[in-house]
Amino acid sequence: MTKIDPDQVNVILATDCGSTTTKAILIQRVDGEYRQTHRGEAPTTVEKPFADVTMGVINSVTEVAELADRRLVDDQGRIIQPATETEGCDLYISTSSAGGGLQMMVAGVVAQMTAASAKRAALGAGAIVMDVIAANDKRRPHEQIQRIRELRPDMILLSGGTDGGNTTQVVQIAELIAPAKPQPRFGSEFTLPLIFAGNKDAAPLVAKAFDESIDLTIVENLRPTLERENLGPARDAIHDMFLEHVMAHAPGYDKLMGWTDAPIMPTPGAVGNILQTIAQRQNINVVGVDIGGATTDVFSVFDKTFNRTVSANLGMSYSISNVCAETGMANILRWVHFDMDERELRNRVKNKMIRPTTIPQSKEALIFEQAVAREALRLAYIQHKEFATTLKGVQQQRTIGDTFSQQTGGQTIVDNMKLDLLVASGGVLSHAPRMHQTAALLIDAFEPEGFTTLAKDSIFMMPHLGVLAQVHPQASLEVFTRDCLIYLGTCVAAKGLGKLGRPCFEYQITGDTLNESGTINFGDVKLLPLGPDETAEVTIDPARGFDVGAGPGKQVQRKVTGGTVGLFLDGRGRPLILPEQRSEAQKMMMRWVTAMELYPEMEPALV
Repeated sequence: MTKIDPDQVNVILATDCGSTTTKAILIQRVDGEYRQTHRGEAPTTVEKPFADVTMGVINSVTEVAELADRRLVDDQGRIIQPATETEGCDLYISTSSAGGGLQMMVAGVVAQMTAASAKRAALGAGAIVMDVIAANDKRRPHEQIQRIRELRPDMILLSGGTDGGNTTQVVQIAELIAPAKPQPRFGSEFTLPLIFAGNKDAAPLVAKAFDESIDLTIVENLRPTLERENLGPARDAIHDMFLEHVMAHAPGYDKLMGWTDAPIMPTPGAVGNILQTIAQRQNINVVGVDIGGATTDVFSVFDKTFNRTVSANLGMSYSISNVCAETGMANILRWVHFDMDERELRNRVKNKMIRPTTIPQSKEALIFEQAVAREALRLAYIQHKEFATTLKGVQQQRTIGDTFSQQTGGQTIVDNMKLDLLVASGGVLSHAPRMHQTAALLIDAFEPEGFTTLAKDSIFMMPHLGVLAQVHPQASLEVFTRDCLIYLGTCVAAKGLGKLGRPCFEYQITGDTLNESGTINFGDVKLLPLGPDETAEVTIDPARGFDVGAGPGKQVQRKVTGGTVGLFLDGRGRPLILPEQRSEAQKMMMRWVTAMELYPEMEPALV
C-alpha cells in the first residue's frame, strides 16, 4: 500500500466488484470539495469464460472514462496514475463480493458467548457465516465433523475461553476441527487459513492440534473477560487472510491487488465501515439496510457499538418464496389496500424465483412486491435485534421486571427511540418509482420512534466510500453527505397504543416555508411538505401514554430537516398493528396510502 498525501489527491477512482456487476465511480475535487462526478458499470468477469476480474474492472472504468472525457486506462490495459489535467487518477481503491464474497465458519466453546462473539467479529469483517460450531450446539461430535467436511469455507475463526481460564474445552474444539480435514473453497493447492482468537494459554495446545494442511494465525482473545469483547484484532486478521489467501486464489485478483492503493475490502465490510465512520464523526446512532435478491444485510451503530447481520434467506428474488413461507401470505396482504387473488400471487412469487432479474410490470405487481419487502425487512430487523445484544454470560443487576420477562442478560442494544439516521439501499428500496414509497417501506418495516432522519443510498456508493474512509476520511465524508445520501425527510412517531380516532399528539411547526399546528389522532399519519434544504422547529405534545423521546406524555421540541419527500407525523402507534380482518386492514391501508401519497395516480381505480 502506497503512502497517500491527502492534499495531493484530486481525482479518485473506486470500483466495487459485485457478484454480477462491477461498478466504478469517479470522485473529483471541485471548487475545493470532493464530489462524485461520473459512474459506470459492466458485468463482473470472475467466472468462466473470462476468469479474470480485472476485465470487468477495466470495462466499467472505460465507461466512466468516456462519460468524463478523461483517459483512465493506458494501452497496456492498466489504470493510469498519477492524474494530470486530462488523464489518470491519484488514488485507486476497490471492494469485492464477487465469487460469493467471503464465506466463513466460526467455532467457540459456548454458542451464546464466545461463539456469538466470534460470529460478530466475522460478520463485522464482511463475511457470510456458513455455520457456528460450539460444544453445546446440540449436535453430536460425528455430526459436527461431517458438517465441517461439507462446508468448504474460505477460512475458519476459532475462539473459546477467557484469558487464564480452562483450556480443555478450547482444545477439544480444535481437536474436533483437525481430524475433519476441512477443505477450502478454492481447491486443493490452497492452504485453509484458521484464525485462533481464544484463551491465550490454550494457543500452544491449539497449534499442536493442527498439521501443515491448516495455516494457523494466533491473535488476541476476542473475549478476554466475560465483561469485554475485543473484536478488532480478529477482524483485522480476517481482512489480512482475505487478501493473502482468498483474493490471491480468485481469478485475476492478484493483478487487481497490484493496482490498488489500499487493501481490497469485502463489500459488506466497507458498508459497515462508512456507517461507523459517519456515526462516530456526527456522534449519532445509525441503522443501514441493504436488501438484495437472496439476502438482507442490516448494519447498526448504537452508542458506538457496531453490529451487522446477514439474513441469508430473506431476499426479493431467489429468497422471495422463503419470505412468503416464513411470514405467511396473510401478513404480506395486510399491507395491500385492495383485493388480490392468492393463487395468482403464488404464481407471481414462483415466476420471480425463476426469473430473478425481472421487475414489476404493473402497479398491482409493484404494490405486492413492496408488501413482500416490508415483511422481509421487518423479519431481518427482528433477527438483527436478537443478535445485537449486550454480552451474554455477564452477571447484571436484575429488577423484578427482568425476572418476570425471563431475561438474564443479552438484551438488545437496538433502541428505535435513540435512532437518529435510517439508511436504505438495495434494488426494491433504491429504485422504487417514488421516493415516498421508499420512505414508507422504511417507516412500516423498521417502526422508528421519536425523531428519525430517513435517507437512501443514491447509487449504492457506500462500499466505495467505506474503503475510501480508510485512506482519505475527509473525501469519503464529503461525498457521503453531498452525493451518496438522498435525504427523504424526517419521521416523527409516537411510541404507545391507544383507541382509533382519539388524540395521539398535538404538534406545532414553525419554519421559513412551513407553519402549521394541529392534532394527530391515533391510527393516522400525515405528510407535510419540507424540502431537502429546509428546516423547521417542531414541538410535540404527546397524549397520556404516548412517548416521543422524553417519556410518556412529555413535550419534546426539536429542529428537523426536510427531504425529497417531507415531514411524516406518525400517530399509528408503536408497535404498528393492523386489523386482523382483511377488509378492515384494507380500509386502514387505503387511508395510509392516500395520506403518504404512495400511489397517487392509481388511488381512484383501487378504492
